Amino acid sequence: MNETLILAIESSCDETSAAVIKNGSEVLSNIVASQIKSHMRFGGVVPEVASRHHVEQITQIIEAALETAGIEMADVAAVSVTEGPGLVGSLLIGVSAAKALAYAHNKPLIATNHIAGHIYANQLLGPIHFPLLALVVSGGHTELVYMPADGEFEIVGETRDDAAGEAYDKIGRVLGLPYPGGKVLDEMAHKGKDTYNFPRAMINEDNFDFSFSGLKSAVINAIHNARQKGDDLDPENVAASFQAAVVDVLVAKTIRAAKEKGIKQLLLAGGVAANKGLRQALTDAVASELPDVELIIPPLYLCGDNAAMIGAAAYTQYKAQDFASLSLNARPGLMLEK
Repeated sequence: MNETLILAIESSCDETSAAVIKNGSEVLSNIVASQIKSHMRFGGVVPEVASRHHVEQITQIIEAALETAGIEMADVAAVSVTEGPGLVGSLLIGVSAAKALAYAHNKPLIATNHIAGHIYANQLLGPIHFPLLALVVSGGHTELVYMPADGEFEIVGETRDDAAGEAYDKIGRVLGLPYPGGKVLDEMAHKGKDTYNFPRAMINEDNFDFSFSGLKSAVINAIHNARQKGDDLDPENVAASFQAAVVDVLVAKTIRAAKEKGIKQLLLAGGVAANKGLRQALTDAVASELPDVELIIPPLYLCGDNAAMIGAAAYTQYKAQDFASLSLNARPGLMLEK
């Protein structure tokens, strides 16, 4: 069998990553440099700081990815890079590096969608089968993506305001948790109880869209009101109540969409896919309501931003000879398209 090795680069936010992927399904290397400690003191990602770190690290990360895979640029079939969505400054560093490599070594250039990458991360665990539905949940995105075939995307539901991960980080900040707050909130939620009964926005509406802005405001107001009155507020119960509201809506809408679309597989994807509460609730719901559907949940190292997922998605584009020109630019608002 012919081996197609793709060198992938991901720099859409605050992780600098490069990977070598064989035939879209085998990880030969996946090097990720996180910037969490640099952004922690600001309570969130500072775009200018993120860009500077990418500039400092990207050459070493690419070299490490090639060395770990035991290959040279001559062995690479194509160079893929995240085109968008993401922070424009961060994206530009990756795009510039990928274009330089493609030009210098006369390799095809593949421009890959970051969200498609999150979905195709599941292909690194085993074959994906169509039609499928993917629940993509991250700091910047919350959407349900239907895929009738390889490389075809239809967004059937999306958030109308805040992404779920964004709400997690803001609630974490109000509670005084270290950045990023999502992981700590998840841990706290397992120690508390759903005593506050926060709203489940749009859970019964006849669509697959989400809204987390009202929930975020309800939680923040409850915290502020308690503090103003001098009342004792159990942070673990707040975390449990908030998480229950988020997970209930995500799971309910996903199960309904999956039933309507008649899918073979349900994929979980994105940074919030690492959330234990969501992973367990979705596992239980699929087992009871969709016994014929295969649920794929990526391991934690494939939930966050990484270049391996970009290489997996790029393989589909490589087979279709879907190459970009050297005039490629970063597209921070890039949407998934058919």
